[in-house]
Amino acid sequence: MAASLLLPSPSYSTRIGQEQLYVHSNYLQKGIMYFSVCLQHQNRNIKLYSKLRRTVTHFRTLRCFNTNGSVELCGDCREGLVSSDVSAPNSLQRSKTVLDCSSNSVDGVNDFERQLQELFIEVKTMIKMGNKDGAIDLLQANYEAVKEQIDAGAKGMEQAAILDIVALGYMSIGDFDFVEFLLDMLKEVVDGLKTDELILDSVLMHMGSMYTTLGNFEDAMLVYRRGLEIIENEFGNNSPFLITPLLGIAKVLGSIGRATKAVEIYHRAVAILELSRGAESEDVVVPLFGLGNLLIKEGRAADAEHSFKRILSIYTKLYGENDGRVGFAMCSLAHAMCATGNVDEAIRLYRNALQVIKDSKYIALDDNIMEKMRVDLAELLHATGREHEGRELIEECLLITEKYKGNEDPSSVTHLLNLATSYSHSKNFAEAERLLRTSLRIMMKAVGPDHQSITFPMLHLAVTLFHLKRDEEAEHLALEAVRIREEAFGKESLPVGEAVDCLVSIQTRLGKDDAEVLDLLKRVLSIQEKELGYESEDVMISLKKVLFYLDKLGRRDEKFSVQKRLSVLRMKYKQKIQY
Repeated sequence: MAASLLLPSPSYSTRIGQEQLYVHSNYLQKGIMYFSVCLQHQNRNIKLYSKLRRTVTHFRTLRCFNTNGSVELCGDCREGLVSSDVSAPNSLQRSKTVLDCSSNSVDGVNDFERQLQELFIEVKTMIKMGNKDGAIDLLQANYEAVKEQIDAGAKGMEQAAILDIVALGYMSIGDFDFVEFLLDMLKEVVDGLKTDELILDSVLMHMGSMYTTLGNFEDAMLVYRRGLEIIENEFGNNSPFLITPLLGIAKVLGSIGRATKAVEIYHRAVAILELSRGAESEDVVVPLFGLGNLLIKEGRAADAEHSFKRILSIYTKLYGENDGRVGFAMCSLAHAMCATGNVDEAIRLYRNALQVIKDSKYIALDDNIMEKMRVDLAELLHATGREHEGRELIEECLLITEKYKGNEDPSSVTHLLNLATSYSHSKNFAEAERLLRTSLRIMMKAVGPDHQSITFPMLHLAVTLFHLKRDEEAEHLALEAVRIREEAFGKESLPVGEAVDCLVSIQTRLGKDDAEVLDLLKRVLSIQEKELGYESEDVMISLKKVLFYLDKLGRRDEKFSVQKRLSVLRMKYKQKIQY
């Protein structure tokens, strides 16, 4: 059982020879977010996994109301994010809803667009300042006002635009269920509008972005294509206004597995911007960045390098080699080089990038993006056997967190877990135990003894105690983790299966009844089959364990079907490795 066995990974459980480091995100509410590095020691391939974020991309165009923001590239850390640098208006004397004053406009559409922009800025400002309730009240007032008009039969551009802003507002708040409801209303209104309506293309772009974020790719594609057609008809096939729908379409295509077509769209976007803005324009960075990430995802890291090298060149020429944007571009390039197996160069780039960003003060030291970069580099250092250097970076993360948030802040648990993982890999289980007990104490103090979040350090500690031959204490912790997760997630959930799998290893060495252990293994297998599929690698591993105990208990009748199934899976994975 590996030191990092029990903390959840994208493939259900970690493997021997696999390193995992973790990055916190809304820790108390969601548990631990993490990044993993899968090591294949034979060829030293390294695969990085990135944290998934649900974000709305508001591409700025000259024709739509905007948020006074600008797209900022931050390496592979801020894809799809928009910095909205919004500050509260000094004096915003306005009516309760946009509809109250839109009919009195003297400037027509321009005044209405200004009101929409003011509403969106006010909502974003409230959220940024922590006044979520105030933002919801303002959005709800506008929703109720426009719904009243829609119920009365008014379904024009004005109603669509206000619904759009309200939906964007709720998207920022994170109420995705209500956003889906609003999008249904908005779709009904928009479907009845003529293509020559002013700002319709902007509303369609926002809808596409929201649909994409919610995973509704079919509707996203429909609205993006409609918006693209409107802009092409008005401005031609080479207008820079086409970039927003083109990037939206490319992202959707990449998400649904049509990578070849997505690459073609990205190249079209790059060509349009080169023609209108110049090959060295900063605007070219956005499609290049999307293209590079997609190529890495598709296993074409060498091609992705070209995109990221070009981004680095553009930023260096525009801002100089010591600018923070250059640092982030270096991170993206390092990510690509890592994927091609050029790990040493990737490490060098990451180190230089961190130093450039730090010296330029481009973002704060305690920013989550900086933290992710340190963890990414620490992973690579561990992967190449430079564990001491990797631990130094994790310790730096811990010190920064303690400085800005205090010694007992739950976010420090992430770094304590990382350090414990590192020490466990180095067989220093005593130090790992100390760190894990500290992390468990902090979490129990923050969320109580029955919150599911405590099961992460709890199971990690159980594994460490297992390595220290303190099996009874390890079993107690594993049993407690199973109980807590059953109550939090349900008895047949993946987190419970993971905890039971740990318990099996411990009870096996404790000499517990073989039949009872087999029952636990069958429970794990059932959960994996349900959640991961009957042909997953985890299922194959569990089948091996089940077969061992069936043989040990002399249950020959049950052995045959398991052996047959296991043989099929082994052949499948053998062929997969060969290809």
